[in-house]
Amino acid sequence: MESRHLTMISLGGVIGTGLFVSSGYTIHQAGPLGAILAYAVGSLLVYCVMVSLGELSVAMPYAGSFHLYAKRFIGPGTAFTIAILYWLNWAVALASEFTAAGLLMQRWFPHSPAWVWSAVFIAVVFALNIMSVRLYGEAEFWFASIKVLAIMAFIVIGLLAVFGAIPIAGYDYAPLFGNFTADGWFPNGFAPVFSTLLTVVFAFSGTEVVGVAAGETKDPSSAIPKAVHTTVLRLAIFFIGSIAVMASLIPWHKAGVETSPFVLVFQSIGMPFAGDVMNFVVLTAVLSAANSGLYVCSRMVWSLAKERLIPARFAKTNFRGVPVWAVLFSMAGSLLALLSSVIAASTVYLVLVAVSGLATLVVWFSVCLCHIRFRREWVRDGHTVDELGYRAPGYPLLPWLAIVMCLGALVLVVLDDTQRSTLYCMIPFVICCYACYYALERRRRQGNDR
Repeated sequence: MESRHLTMISLGGVIGTGLFVSSGYTIHQAGPLGAILAYAVGSLLVYCVMVSLGELSVAMPYAGSFHLYAKRFIGPGTAFTIAILYWLNWAVALASEFTAAGLLMQRWFPHSPAWVWSAVFIAVVFALNIMSVRLYGEAEFWFASIKVLAIMAFIVIGLLAVFGAIPIAGYDYAPLFGNFTADGWFPNGFAPVFSTLLTVVFAFSGTEVVGVAAGETKDPSSAIPKAVHTTVLRLAIFFIGSIAVMASLIPWHKAGVETSPFVLVFQSIGMPFAGDVMNFVVLTAVLSAANSGLYVCSRMVWSLAKERLIPARFAKTNFRGVPVWAVLFSMAGSLLALLSSVIAASTVYLVLVAVSGLATLVVWFSVCLCHIRFRREWVRDGHTVDELGYRAPGYPLLPWLAIVMCLGALVLVVLDDTQRSTLYCMIPFVICCYACYYALERRRRQGNDR
């Protein structure tokens, strides 16, 4: 894959329903300025993590890199746990994306069963992943491009409406930024900025896919740094720019999750077929996330098999270099998660969602910790930072800042009544992962002794 593929893969993994739908909830809870502050803090955290990941990925471009870095710089038990958590995170996400795709198609085909469309998209995403890495990267490039173009169009059209160049329903004058101060700077107080911060952090999850794809990238020393910086910059512009436009044109108390704020703005401007256009954009966003999800899942399985932590069969690749068994296993895992969302939504699926929800924070924390330990080892071995293929700016301040912010987000989980239950599922699951690793390791040693 090339730099353009990496950039779009990373953007594609992030830009989804979190921006197109959930952004309305953030504005409603934190107010216009509060929402922008929350997304600005989220962008800063993503930047800190991504520059750390960029340095690690250029120095050691492994496919499925997160747990391999953790294995070297933290410990093999932690590496195994991180790999399982991240695999589960994307497997559950895959299940929800396929469900959402089926439901979205019912707008155009209201009398067709949603499961039929879900099955069609499962087959399409599976085919894209099984054929070749290049085809996957190309498909993701175009999926993500549609979303990026839609957001750019939204920001440009929205700004024209904000400054009065385009008429908008409910205003006989240029709205400008009056909604930001109409009910005070923080209409619900400052506390919701922190409570929505967790939602924002999860909205940015997916940027770290660059690290997973590093091992299958052409010329990683130039492609990865470029992808890291362009991805973070574009995310900050797209998210903060979109939020600023929404907050200017939609009173904060009218924003929510019932209707996408993108649709509300386009309908207010009088754009024809606004609902259908956004339904198509969100559908591509869902398929893009599913495409990335299956890729990430399969590379995690392949990497675990290479480390002999699971059967070596899953490390086998076809003549195109695609780990077919790993892709099949990951697709089966996502289908089981999809089945549990129908049969045991209030028990099994709820636990899966809870465990996967915090996986991103764990991965980000581990990446920054690995970066700090890598740099110390690099210097201890007699190397200089000038020898690095890519040197992360702001070291050691940025990785330490990211670690503090990740810990702060976990504190928010404890303080938030609606999120606290996720820890009750997460902690026992992590303990089980460690126990499973050491049981497998003991069994393998006993086998070697024989």
